[in-house]
Amino acid sequence: MRLRRHRHPPRAVLRRRPLHRRRGLSLSAVLWLAAWLTPGLAAAPAAADAPGSAEATRASDTAAAQQLPQPPGTPRPSRAAVNKLVDRYARRAGLERELVHAVVRAESGYDAHAVSHAGAVGLMQIMPATAADYGVRSVAALFDAETNVRIGTRHLKRLVSRYGIGKAVMAYNAGEGALQRHGGFVTYAETQRYTHRVLTTYLQRKGVSAYSAKARQITGISLTPAMASAGASAGGRRGLTPREQARRMRGVDLSTLSLKVRPSLTDRALDPSVHDTGPESRPMFVLERPDAKAAD
Repeated sequence: MRLRRHRHPPRAVLRRRPLHRRRGLSLSAVLWLAAWLTPGLAAAPAAADAPGSAEATRASDTAAAQQLPQPPGTPRPSRAAVNKLVDRYARRAGLERELVHAVVRAESGYDAHAVSHAGAVGLMQIMPATAADYGVRSVAALFDAETNVRIGTRHLKRLVSRYGIGKAVMAYNAGEGALQRHGGFVTYAETQRYTHRVLTTYLQRKGVSAYSAKARQITGISLTPAMASAGASAGGRRGLTPREQARRMRGVDLSTLSLKVRPSLTDRALDPSVHDTGPESRPMFVLERPDAKAAD
């Protein structure tokens, strides 16, 4: 019986261990990290199976955006000019300037070119259908600050005369139909937050505590702290409407934020099948201010 000698491969055939192996990361962990960081790659096969779907989605989004009123290319009026308009038309409509300013601040943040996802336009976020009730049928005209404030104050005055201040603010946001269906107190989460924001601003300008008996006498409704966070989940978070998201982003200075990645790229941190969950688990990525203390 002859013994067969095992031949070793030539030295040139020998390969060094892959980089991810030498650093202690398994191949599955590396692949999982790549898929997690680039979710678009995972969706690529599905997109290939449905040719034209991405183009159809982009076309649909573009068509929806084109249907919204488009702001003019003219400069926006200054804050001082808007303040004068609000004060003048508030007096003309017989409304308190504090109330009108509170509505303008909540609706558009004093942006005469603001457009909501629902198609509301301008400083007081007038819907084209509402403007038509007051004789203005040109959507482009609603971007004119004076026209917008004139219609908005007329509409708000009619609501206040009919329902009182608190319910009028609810109707301004949700519509008179919603106010009537809800028995005079709209329970929509967005309307609750909107009403709380407008009325607390209005009362603060008047030097009145929002939850006092005097506030109830002025507004005709009882404000509660819970209205400010209506719709919040058990964890204290709630979904924001597109209008609220846009309003919040206008007040955020993105230059003050930075993305910090925790140095925890280990098999156990990357592999979802063995990842620990619970109060002691820690996120892989943390968004924090540059001047914040470094994480442990």
